[in-house]
Amino acid sequence: MRITGDWLRAKGLQAILAALGDAGYRAFLVGGCVRNALLDHPISDVDIATDATPATVTELMATAGMKVVPTGVDHGTVTVVSEGEGYEITTFRKDVSTDGRRATVAYTSDIAEDAARRDFTMNALYADAEGNVIDPLGGLADLSARLVRFVGDPDARIREDYLRILRFFRFHAWFGDPDRGMDVDALAACAEHARHVARLSRERIGHEMRRLLDAPDPGPAMAAMQATGVLSHVLAGADSAALGPLLHLEGAVPPYWLRRLAAIGGESPEKALRLTNAEARHLRLLCDGLREGEPLPVLAYRHGAHMARDVALLRPALIGGALPDGWIAEIEKGATARFPVRAADLMPSYEGPALGTRLAELERRWIASGFELSREQLLA
Repeated sequence: MRITGDWLRAKGLQAILAALGDAGYRAFLVGGCVRNALLDHPISDVDIATDATPATVTELMATAGMKVVPTGVDHGTVTVVSEGEGYEITTFRKDVSTDGRRATVAYTSDIAEDAARRDFTMNALYADAEGNVIDPLGGLADLSARLVRFVGDPDARIREDYLRILRFFRFHAWFGDPDRGMDVDALAACAEHARHVARLSRERIGHEMRRLLDAPDPGPAMAAMQATGVLSHVLAGADSAALGPLLHLEGAVPPYWLRRLAAIGGESPEKALRLTNAEARHLRLLCDGLREGEPLPVLAYRHGAHMARDVALLRPALIGGALPDGWIAEIEKGATARFPVRAADLMPSYEGPALGTRLAELERRWIASGFELSREQLLA
């Protein structure tokens, strides 16, 4: 089997592979870029695995005129900038010891040993400079079946790095077959080690949840997270029940992880997932919009069409029912409305605090009229 694409023929990438190959070393594309190429998914990062050590890679690339950055040299990784693009190059490795998050590694020349330390079989796929795929562990069959399966023993893989629990559910949301279901051994191992999610940094947990909730259909993965007890360790009090109805209501509306996060609820998500200030503010506004029940045009006027659309989708998802007739037009009406009175229109009759009070009073009247009252009517 072969992979193709303009990204594979990129001059910078081929220059790196040629520099290693001409020096007698093996070099392969590995992981996500190979997986995504086979699935015809977009490719963002291109990683390279080689039997050359970081010191050798550094020397060869510098001789070839490429910039080398020692981004993870202690773990066998350097970043090479070639033709303006950055490529991570990692020496074949095997794990010596792990602590549930980080591993002590030793270099190896055996691609099978390198594959054996990876998380999922669909990520243990390699390809040479011509795109020929190397599959040491049967990952092609799993990828074809859209089955997210741990390499070897799921229990052992999770003990090596508890972040793999969250990655399992994220990968199923993006690449798994929802009709097939999940690997039962993997689910059992995730349930067994669910409590260890608390050992992960909140930043890493938040990163995984953002990516999971942005998947086209995260519903089955989130339901499995809840059933195995993982979700309660990620976000106490969260409930995935409303996620299915929300996904149905979204239709062609693009995925948005914060909207979906609002649907599952939970205690203090801003802390549990280390939300940015802007994300926390958006989530609060969503929750306020749900609690206060403001009409959609008013929400759109005060907070924008995006916010009003999210609240419109969340309301029936959480309480049942359908989207109201004409909801899109109502949101558009509010989002494009412009209050016609300005402070200068009220001066000098009103000044200071009285001016602000009068403006607010007129704005309330204008909103109550459905944004219909004109400047002249308000001033009269």
